[in-house]
Amino acid sequence: MTLKLGSTAFASGGEIPARYTCEGNDVSPPLAWSGVPANAKSLVLIVDDPDAPDPAAPKLTWVHWVLYNIPPTASGLTEGARQLPAGTLQGLNDWKRSGYGGPCPPIGRHRYFHKLYALDALLPDLGQPSKARLEAAMKPHVIARSELIGTYQKRKE
Repeated sequence: MTLKLGSTAFASGGEIPARYTCEGNDVSPPLAWSGVPANAKSLVLIVDDPDAPDPAAPKLTWVHWVLYNIPPTASGLTEGARQLPAGTLQGLNDWKRSGYGGPCPPIGRHRYFHKLYALDALLPDLGQPSKARLEAAMKPHVIARSELIGTYQKRKE
């Protein structure tokens, strides 16, 4: 079975609805997954934008959401994800806070990568790690991954 990640809010490669962005309610989109390997002990979700600040001349990858130690029995996250699955821990996004920060590109149409990883371990409590620190901790434990890409361009530039 293959790990799959999807959303009822947007199709893979499609536009993320404004309600999930800084121009809307800035809530996380609903996400659902399947095909979690039987030997998975935890899941990690990282949402980032490699097109910052300008897709024509990207300079950095902007991190929007970092979640780890999601139970492998979880099958997704609801819209707004106010109640995370028990045991889920959060890292820091590039606004230097935990939680979801929606798309808010300063110029052009950006791509938003929703990356789900299955790990063969439960990670220690890393506090509120950056994406880089979490990726270093999880690297030897990744047994499967899936990706969902959405795009967004601000309407009011």
